[in-house]
Amino acid sequence: MTLDWTHFTPWRSLAGGALIGLAAAVLLLGCGRVAGISGILGGLLRPLRGEWAWRLAFVAGLFASPWLFALATALPVPRIEAGGGVLVLAGLLVGLGTRLGGGCTSGHGVCGLARLSPRSLAATLAFMAAGFATVFVARHVLA
Repeated sequence: MTLDWTHFTPWRSLAGGALIGLAAAVLLLGCGRVAGISGILGGLLRPLRGEWAWRLAFVAGLFASPWLFALATALPVPRIEAGGGVLVLAGLLVGLGTRLGGGCTSGHGVCGLARLSPRSLAATLAFMAAGFATVFVARHVLA
């Protein structure tokens, strides 16, 4: 295995992870809410009284952050090798998995593990195992 030193960005990765952790902590301590994206977005589709504003602000922040980051530095150019149909299918499968798993990777992996949730540990292990298996099959079996 070789490391792509040209695209290796440990300081940016560390800063991004710290910001995600800080945002999750602020939301939990300030509002008593878990920063699981699927739950936050799902709550916008079926809003409860008093829940709509903070959820909308959170999602707006997700959309605004790349533009704010672009003010400081150039954004990386994404390279997507899959076609539109594959991306739609992948999105639907992620949505289905989120519903079946009772949350998404951010809710379980970042917030649930920080709260020492056994359910989140099991979900995160399942997410990781599925990811490892998918990469292995895509790169070594189908390639």
